[in-house]
Amino acid sequence: MQSDVLVIGSGIAGLSFALKVSTFCSVTLVTKKARTDTATNLAQGGIAAVLAQGDNPDFHVKDTLRSGDGLCDEEVVRLVVENGEARVRELMDIGVCFQKGKNGEEFDLGMEGGHSQRRVAHAFDLTGHEIERALLEKINQQPNVTILEDHLAIDLLIASKTARFSADKRRDRCIGAYVLNRKSGEVETRLSRTTVLCTGGCGKVYLYTTNPDIATGDGVAMAYRAGAGIANLEFIQFHPTCFYNSRIKNFLISEAVRGEGGVLINNEGKPFMLEHDKRGDLATRDAVARGIDAEMKASGADCVYLDITHRDPDFIRNRFPTIYNTCKKYGVDITKEPIPVVPAAHYMCGGVKVNTWGETSLPDLYALGETACTGLHGANRLASNSLLEAVVFADRAATHFKKHWPEIKKRGFLNTSEWRDGAAGSMEENVLISHNWDQIRRLMWDYVGIVRREKRLQLARRRIMPLLEEIKEHFDDYLLTADLIELRNIAVIADLIITSATLRKESRGLHYIVDYPARDDIHYRKDTVLNKKNKPGAASC
Repeated sequence: MQSDVLVIGSGIAGLSFALKVSTFCSVTLVTKKARTDTATNLAQGGIAAVLAQGDNPDFHVKDTLRSGDGLCDEEVVRLVVENGEARVRELMDIGVCFQKGKNGEEFDLGMEGGHSQRRVAHAFDLTGHEIERALLEKINQQPNVTILEDHLAIDLLIASKTARFSADKRRDRCIGAYVLNRKSGEVETRLSRTTVLCTGGCGKVYLYTTNPDIATGDGVAMAYRAGAGIANLEFIQFHPTCFYNSRIKNFLISEAVRGEGGVLINNEGKPFMLEHDKRGDLATRDAVARGIDAEMKASGADCVYLDITHRDPDFIRNRFPTIYNTCKKYGVDITKEPIPVVPAAHYMCGGVKVNTWGETSLPDLYALGETACTGLHGANRLASNSLLEAVVFADRAATHFKKHWPEIKKRGFLNTSEWRDGAAGSMEENVLISHNWDQIRRLMWDYVGIVRREKRLQLARRRIMPLLEEIKEHFDDYLLTADLIELRNIAVIADLIITSATLRKESRGLHYIVDYPARDDIHYRKDTVLNKKNKPGAASC
């Protein structure tokens, strides 16, 4: 089970990278469920890039830096922004159909919170689905790419730990991954010359999230266990507007609804965002999420409302067909009544720390997309910059890999140890997993959410430690299942988020802590970087 490249994840980043490198090497792409079960496929808003007359890269850079609240890497921001138009046009060449503007304009560009210009290219409110469709069609035409659905990566293969030779640890590297075949139940040893983590985010670590069920932070957890650096996990973006309805979960109401004039109102029908931020309903996501959180706490209401009924009904139905039809299906006609919404965990601004080529601190391991921390987002991601980051860094990683391919392809595949189940037995009571899963998600929502307190973080730290130890026992004592692997990963992610939040004793961007309400540029204008060697109070899981 060998290939030149092992890509873990089938979203926009993984597919883009695989497509580019498959012209000269073999690629195995593993995805934990179906190939379309990705956050990319659910992305509504679009991809931000400088595409209009009157806009320019400096404006986009400025908006991104402002949103990142002093923590963006300006070199990375400029690099991504200046490559934006080329990557959008490349997607068009692949077959992505962005919505055209009126009067022959090339794009119908949307406006979203935090942007000073209309610059969001979209395919109505199904942009991610359209991008995923086009990329998969191209990938399916590539004979060098093998896609394995229902394959869940367990752990990375590290030369010094799994190869049958005496490795020089100073030159240690990633040589593939152990992967669970969910249909057969067998653990496969997938060897590669280079491995790419594109597993998306970690929204399922929280009780309420807009993310798909696959978002359990697998790539970050695996990279951490392998010894790679993890940065800025205290910055978890809560999307302000998740549809509040007991009959449907995870349905996002796009930022673009507010960009097209939607107004947030409380349960008395009064607009409230100007009381929390001078930018009102078009403030950045951190400000809007905190505004909604404060409004709900003050009133005791279960939700607030997003009202776009003042716009023409035909415009609403044509601009937001998915949102209109879904809300209508669940009893809300958004042309006539406001949409009930609540904040929900949405995007992981931190991740596996990488350089400007997507390389991690572990040789032969790249990380792309939401799994990576590139320096673009800083303390808060600007709306629709995520798809942009994914395609720009996928291109850069592929370029870097191609440059070094002549030397990489000379490496032989190492003879490695197979996965050993030992005397592990089958877990007959799944309640052991579901109970721990529920405990972690409620702990994170209540103690490490939109607004934080030092006391709550300390309590979260004390409560996560025994859970980590208990989950380790489950992992050692029972045969592997997908649920157990994901439980182990969200426990690690929860631990890393709590630790990162505890270390940052200031409020910045998405990390708002009542005990330290001011930004402290003297001591904390830097990344929070954790690895197994420097993480305080590290528990093994």
